[in-house]
Amino acid sequence: MASSSSQCLILLCSLAFFFFATPSLAKTSFKPKALVLPVTKDPSTLQYLTTINQRTPLVPVKLTVDLGGLSLWVDCERGYVSSTYKPAHCGSSQCKLAGSKACTTECYRSSPKPGCNNNTCNIFPDNPLATTLTGDGQLGQDVVSLRSTDGSNPGPVVSTPNILFSCGDTDLLANLSAGVKGMAGLGRPKVGLPSQLASAFSMDRKFAICLTSTAKSKGVIFFGRSPYVFLPGIDVSKSLTYTKLILNPVSTAGVYFEGDVSSEYFIGVESIKVNGKVVPLNTTLLAINEEGYGGTRISTLKPYTVLETSIYKAVVNAFVKSLAHVPRVKSVAPFGACFDSKRIGSTRVGPGVPAIDLVLSKGMYWRVFGANSMVQVSKDVLCLGFVNGGVRPRTSIVIGGHQIEDNLLQFDLANKRLGFSSSLLFRQTNCANFNFTSTS
Repeated sequence: MASSSSQCLILLCSLAFFFFATPSLAKTSFKPKALVLPVTKDPSTLQYLTTINQRTPLVPVKLTVDLGGLSLWVDCERGYVSSTYKPAHCGSSQCKLAGSKACTTECYRSSPKPGCNNNTCNIFPDNPLATTLTGDGQLGQDVVSLRSTDGSNPGPVVSTPNILFSCGDTDLLANLSAGVKGMAGLGRPKVGLPSQLASAFSMDRKFAICLTSTAKSKGVIFFGRSPYVFLPGIDVSKSLTYTKLILNPVSTAGVYFEGDVSSEYFIGVESIKVNGKVVPLNTTLLAINEEGYGGTRISTLKPYTVLETSIYKAVVNAFVKSLAHVPRVKSVAPFGACFDSKRIGSTRVGPGVPAIDLVLSKGMYWRVFGANSMVQVSKDVLCLGFVNGGVRPRTSIVIGGHQIEDNLLQFDLANKRLGFSSSLLFRQTNCANFNFTSTS
């Protein structure tokens, strides 16, 4: 009888262990196919912001999204406390992955802490919006936690202990939105967030962004495989057009080493059409030359598309000519062509104005409708949302945030291609329609 009681006790203990231990085991063994981050728009800076959970214990870190940024970087100078932070020592596999070509043998600024360790390699944290370039950019790694997704809803939270990032100084936060502690670099290199997350969770090496046009709603970034489902049940991944991603052989960062390639995303725009008619341009500006000048890149840090002066003048002149029946009004900076909005009708895809086509290879084109070409600057004034970038800028065309809002863009790093949806408004959905209600 005593033996029977002992066996029952052992069985109960085993069952208790099973019920309490299994959820923990399930959490650690779950392998996501994709991850998801919400994105908001700051109405004062027009920057796109996201938040990741980093460190031990986990801390929410607000970041400005930098589509072409080399890597994740955060301010380590103030308040970075974590029991799991590890510096990347010179010559280590982490330094090689990041392509570091600099090493801090001794840090004299303080006692050892994140951002100041001996025998630690460096990659330069870059804030293209800052007026000065500061910081050694010591490379380190720490825990990062994100939500998984099935493409329709957020799923279980997953964590990885070894996401590499660069430590920036507090001064490098200049001109970033209030409360921001760094930048989420989504660029091409292996140290960029998309490649690191793909490696950490054995996911597809691709990601997609879908930015909203207002501060009142959330856009979304997907890491990993599709689908990308938006209410009312539309899988946008099934209707993407693809074009080649082009590598600029010269870095476009503020500080870089000789021989570094650009971490940003370039596409091959061959011509521009307004209202179906080709705009006469100096097409040599559309190619990237041996010094890394020219070409077309996509940016989340430029609020509006920036065009080299001769391209800008040609596009504006063609647009004004096509909209000759609408009275022009006084220009509102930074725009050069503004119109009486009372004389412009409304359509499903925004103001009823001539479409602008970015013509790509093999006859494909990215069509920009009124919702993405026009900016409502006041009750009665609409302006063409393109900006004069001056003579001989580093990049001839920089497609800015306003032009990609409510468009889904998929960056397939493995296959070196961009998938784009054009305006989701045509599909009767938008980037605010991802369902962030968790099913886990």
